[in-house]
Amino acid sequence: MIRTLVADDQEPARWALRLVLDAEPDIEVVDEAVDGAEAVEKARWMSLDVVVLDLRMPRMDGLAALRRITESVTPAPAVVALTTFDVDEYLFGALQAGAAGFVLKDSEPALLVEAVRAASRGQGLIDPQVTRRAIRRFAQIAPRPAPAGLNLLTPRELEVLRHVARGLSNAEIARALTVGEGTVKTHVARVLAKLGLRTRVHMVIYAYEHAILGTS
Repeated sequence: MIRTLVADDQEPARWALRLVLDAEPDIEVVDEAVDGAEAVEKARWMSLDVVVLDLRMPRMDGLAALRRITESVTPAPAVVALTTFDVDEYLFGALQAGAAGFVLKDSEPALLVEAVRAASRGQGLIDPQVTRRAIRRFAQIAPRPAPAGLNLLTPRELEVLRHVARGLSNAEIARALTVGEGTVKTHVARVLAKLGLRTRVHMVIYAYEHAILGTS
């Protein structure tokens, strides 16, 4: 079972999140938190795999809570951030703070479920709409020189990296490249290993920080 904590200051939102996640046979919502401070406190003493964290909460917002969880909790649960279109500063900060996934509150419930599962596996999932938002934000930042590790990627792996950075799922990348979805998963795993990255979220950050999106 994927032991999950749901953190949101709005009771109807917590109820809806619990309803969606508890309906899955492999996910258990073990507790709830009404703000970031409570989420951090419970993450410290509970055995959790994933925290689903609203980025806008009173007392301690989700971004501050995310940083506390990733920096001070051992072992730290993976964090899936819930966000909306009007929180660019939270989105950018949370990417750098190590969120394992991003899901918009108005996205399909299945996307949240998959994000929780991906986070529990040490992977990441970003809502395609969030990725497009991140693209505009990263476009405002001067790119860093591409590191030497980029030369380790094959042309196909570089192509997969660019597709991930555009927000495509494995299935969408498979259709674009006319290959099997399993092949795409293998390429993603190799990119992560070669570049020393942990999740797809970090692949997006890497691609935009180093301006390697390209035109392919």
